[in-house]
Amino acid sequence: MSYKALYRKYRPDTFSSVVGQEHITETLKSELDSGKIFHAYLFTGTRGTGKTSCAKILAKAVNCLSLIGGDPCCECEACEAISAGEVMDIVEIDAASNNSVENIRELREQVAFTPANAKYRVYIIDEVHMLTISAFNALLKTLEEPPPHVIFILATTEVHKLPATILSRCQRFDFKRIDADKICSRIKFIADNENFTITDDAASMIATIADGGMRDALSVLDLCVSASNNIDEETVAKVCGMAGNEYLINMADFIKKNDREGALLLLDKLYSASVDMLRLLDDLIAHYRNLMIVKTIRNGKRPIICSAKHLESLENQATDYDIKDIMLALSFLQETTARMQGGNRRTELELALIKLCSPKLRNDIDSLERRIAVLEKGGVKTVTQPIENTEEIKIRQKVTEDISVTADISTEEYIPPIEEEEAPAPATVVDVPTLSQNKNGDGLIDSMVWLEVLNELAASSPLLRGILEGSKAYIDGDFCLIDSVNPQFPELMNVKSGIHREKLRKAVENVFGRTYKLGPYRKPVASNPDDALQSLKNKLKELEVPGNR
Repeated sequence: MSYKALYRKYRPDTFSSVVGQEHITETLKSELDSGKIFHAYLFTGTRGTGKTSCAKILAKAVNCLSLIGGDPCCECEACEAISAGEVMDIVEIDAASNNSVENIRELREQVAFTPANAKYRVYIIDEVHMLTISAFNALLKTLEEPPPHVIFILATTEVHKLPATILSRCQRFDFKRIDADKICSRIKFIADNENFTITDDAASMIATIADGGMRDALSVLDLCVSASNNIDEETVAKVCGMAGNEYLINMADFIKKNDREGALLLLDKLYSASVDMLRLLDDLIAHYRNLMIVKTIRNGKRPIICSAKHLESLENQATDYDIKDIMLALSFLQETTARMQGGNRRTELELALIKLCSPKLRNDIDSLERRIAVLEKGGVKTVTQPIENTEEIKIRQKVTEDISVTADISTEEYIPPIEEEEAPAPATVVDVPTLSQNKNGDGLIDSMVWLEVLNELAASSPLLRGILEGSKAYIDGDFCLIDSVNPQFPELMNVKSGIHREKLRKAVENVFGRTYKLGPYRKPVASNPDDALQSLKNKLKELEVPGNR
């Protein structure tokens, strides 16, 4: 005897055994029990939710010789014959392959004949939305006024494609997605009957994959049983080619940190493990959707299907994410789904990950808002510490008045004096931050923001980008002050053409949205704060004013 698939073996044979569609089965049972039988029914809903099963049960019930509370008895001669497929009066038509007007004309000719060995001749037309317009028109009159011994049951997943004239002539029932808890319960019931074991987390994972479809859930379960009689999460992930929860957490972390290299290497690892790229994309979308739910719903039951351990991981990761970043990732991944249908799936997913890790590569409004938000939340911290020594302020003001031009030249000792780059003396003497003024990190550009500047620079000057590896930068007023330990940096910036200086300034402008003057970051020099004259001498020496050596 050939093996029978689980979804066929455990197909319900009464309305009471249908899982998750009580709002429909109870109505049908009540109507049948009271003798109300309509000439046309329409069952609509997503795949695997019980439409065809209910259609077959209804066909059996209207012909049953002894109904039990609206359910077929499954014991009378009519029920047994219909279950065995021996009744020719129950006709199943696949509209996907029999959708022409000629097929419907043949049907119209057949309905005139009385049933051979049943009370009603029942036509179950599956995927009815696939009929052509001509076929619908041919069916319309028969559907409106069929012979009293004929019942039509139409089933479809795309009810919006049906003409209004067809819809108005049927009693409509909308099948909903089956609750995950009910799918899990059904899976465990089958596991007990079939003598194999399955963990709660594995059952939850199968329910997640099924997306509310019982048939899909049992098909996945069939695959898992073929692989092992002791089914856990790893078995399900391996059979379905899924990335697993841990990989999704790691991938989302790489995206959050703008780590393009880490994201691509992880993707390559998954690709080498034969993980389907479209499945991985769906898993990522589901992961960010779960993050959105965790971030949004604080109290009450969250509509998330996962284990308690994974839910804890989601909650921990959600604390590091802003809701706008989650929605941005969701929106962009959804767009990638359409592109993957026609292109190289691996390449499209790699492009998506690079863009998610590099907001500057995208020009959409969401990405611009994200970059602005980084700056607003402290990506750049300005110097705000006041100088309390009044005498020192007076001395510095005096220096400003006497040596402004010389101060400009000495401050940019690494950079040729370009007119638009010349800094006013107050910024040189008073406002240029030093390590002593920045004990609390004031003025330091956030490392991730500065990395974005360097990545922007890589496109125009890879050499300068490499030299600035490991550098830091500060913002003070109109200045961007760069702290680089590489001795080649001042040499590049001292090129007469100023080409490297211009590229660096352009990269800073692209990231921050405004133009800054460039300058070297000055480390503090030892001085006696109580000796104003010595402080002035030290400042003059630092500025290298001619005649004061």
